[in-house]
Amino acid sequence: MKYSLLLIILMMLHSQHDTIAQRFIPPPTPSVPVADTVHGKILTDNYRWLEDKQDEKVKEWTHNQHNATLGYLKSLPAIEGLEQEIRSYLQRDIIGSPFFVADKQFFYKKVKNAAQSSLMQREKDGTEHVLFNPLDIDPSGKTSISFTDFTLKADRVCIGTQTKGSEINTARIIDVATGKQLGMEYQNINSWSWTADENYAYISIRSKEIVAKQEPIKNYKLKVGSPIESAEFMIAPTDAKNVSSVSDAYDPQSSITLTIFSQGDFISNTLLSREVSSKEPPVEIYSGKQYRAFPYLWKDKLYFFTNDNAPNYKIMVADAKNPHYSQWKTLIPEGKTVIEEYECTSDYILVKDKKDIMSRIMVYRYDGTFVKELNLPELANVGSMRYHRESNSVYLSLTSFTAPSKLYKIDGETLEWTFIFQEPSPINTDNIEAKIIMYPGKDGTKIPMFIIHKKGLQLDGNNPTLLYGYGGFNNGISPGFIGLMSVFIQRGGVYARAGIRGGDEYGEAWHRDGMQHKKQNTFDDFIAAAEYLIAEKYTSPKKLACEGGSNGGLLVGAVTTQRPDLFAAAVCGVPLLDMVRFHKFLIARYWIPEYGDPDKKEDFDYILTYSPYHKIPNTSLPAMMVTAGENDVRVDPLHAKKFVAALQNNPSQKQPVLLYMEFDSGHGSGKSIQQQIDDIAFKWRFVMYNLGMK
Repeated sequence: MKYSLLLIILMMLHSQHDTIAQRFIPPPTPSVPVADTVHGKILTDNYRWLEDKQDEKVKEWTHNQHNATLGYLKSLPAIEGLEQEIRSYLQRDIIGSPFFVADKQFFYKKVKNAAQSSLMQREKDGTEHVLFNPLDIDPSGKTSISFTDFTLKADRVCIGTQTKGSEINTARIIDVATGKQLGMEYQNINSWSWTADENYAYISIRSKEIVAKQEPIKNYKLKVGSPIESAEFMIAPTDAKNVSSVSDAYDPQSSITLTIFSQGDFISNTLLSREVSSKEPPVEIYSGKQYRAFPYLWKDKLYFFTNDNAPNYKIMVADAKNPHYSQWKTLIPEGKTVIEEYECTSDYILVKDKKDIMSRIMVYRYDGTFVKELNLPELANVGSMRYHRESNSVYLSLTSFTAPSKLYKIDGETLEWTFIFQEPSPINTDNIEAKIIMYPGKDGTKIPMFIIHKKGLQLDGNNPTLLYGYGGFNNGISPGFIGLMSVFIQRGGVYARAGIRGGDEYGEAWHRDGMQHKKQNTFDDFIAAAEYLIAEKYTSPKKLACEGGSNGGLLVGAVTTQRPDLFAAAVCGVPLLDMVRFHKFLIARYWIPEYGDPDKKEDFDYILTYSPYHKIPNTSLPAMMVTAGENDVRVDPLHAKKFVAALQNNPSQKQPVLLYMEFDSGHGSGKSIQQQIDDIAFKWRFVMYNLGMK
């Protein structure tokens, strides 16, 4: 009797704890309506005031929201061992694959407990030394390496760094022999490309002020060692939605060196060229209104990787001394598979193409003759490729779900494989399996999806499942090491990644079927993925969560407002959500070719049909964790703030809606290890709690 009474009391206390953990009372958000008439429609924006992140009231509101989120997340039942597993994975010696420039070998390394990675050099005798450590310039750990550009002989390297994920870079030139900085620092360097003679560099400038004013990014030619104010203007687009660049096409085997000018956007470009020594205006050699072409100089030929009337891409070639489009010849034609990239060697052109999500290597001669498909040394997917002239080798990575990527090199003459490097796996994946399935979309289109879980999974509809998607900007899915996803999978979770339209899974046609006025296809494909997982008994709506970031954050916002019944929880990262006003902030004019221009009525009318901020239903959305970075230059955190405010004030919303702010981060890059640990641990605590995991 006493035992029964005690058991009842303990059960009541446990029930009370769960009730407290589920309760989230957000700080109040006042509604301040602003009415606009846009293309004849009256739109009322109740949270326009949250767009001004410099306003003290907005700062106070943001901190109050984030603090409330932290309080709630910390109140959730702890997941045994979770944080320790994350910490052990990240706070270890992490050594990246080596890369080779001239006769030198470099790699990135993060030593155990260090906040950031260092650029390292490995000598021929195997000794290693630090070439550049960002902690030397910022011991706080909030500054990271953002780019590197080596000279041809690797005697100097330009290293860009960013602070707090701002993507506003400071460039330094480092003497590789001594590791010492040469000359001055250059502020606000968006890109750096050495000229052929390496006495100058082509640079582009992007500052916080330029981003805030949405000014086009300008390109200059800078004499290395001179003040940036003395740089010579080269080219700039007239609209901030477009991009431009300048670079020298140089090959020691070629009798000609060209300067290439490019202007365009995410779906098209125009190319101009001139000989590097010429002072004459460059001559247009290509202009694709709906297509892009990327030139590469090899010996005296200019090769072009292009989707011009070839949505699966092709490779064309012209004499470098007569490179006008009218002289281009198709070398490797478009096929049924998607050409992703290629590298030239002494004897062959190695082409990486993709067939049903898996990449492979095809070998061609320089007359365009197909030689063979190159057998891989193991079952894997082909990742990045890079030619090394000094060894006449192509270095490439092979990737899989259950092991860190392996680096191999292929001899450019014999085509023989040599294993180079693999980082030891920090996790055991022997009990994990992965598969690729095809599921039907709403319109019958077959869509690929990766599904990863522990072996012996029971298809009983009761497995906690996380469905991830992106679906935009020609960015698709490919096999890769699960890494920290293991903390979810090893606790019985199913991880699914859908290759929805808008990505690059089946070439440019697949991309365009998920952009502009076909954007709804992206959302429908993701919804169909969720329905497939439920129908096939992998999971059920009460056990299904979804996640996406950036364009994928728009995806999460759209599918949860359109089909809230499908999900128990959602993680909406650095999202675009107010699609009527997205183009008015930061660098978001770049996204106009992808989504359309809300200033045009036909685009506005379509965008309004799915804009998550404007389509909040009169029902409760799933529990949501919306994340944003205060220093984001790509997607303004106003999207997250306004969406969270609107949901929290929606009388129908029953589940918690959390704003998780990164005050020392931006769109996601450059985070310190401790930031990563905190972010990942809080995310999984939120997801696992809402999926009933312990």
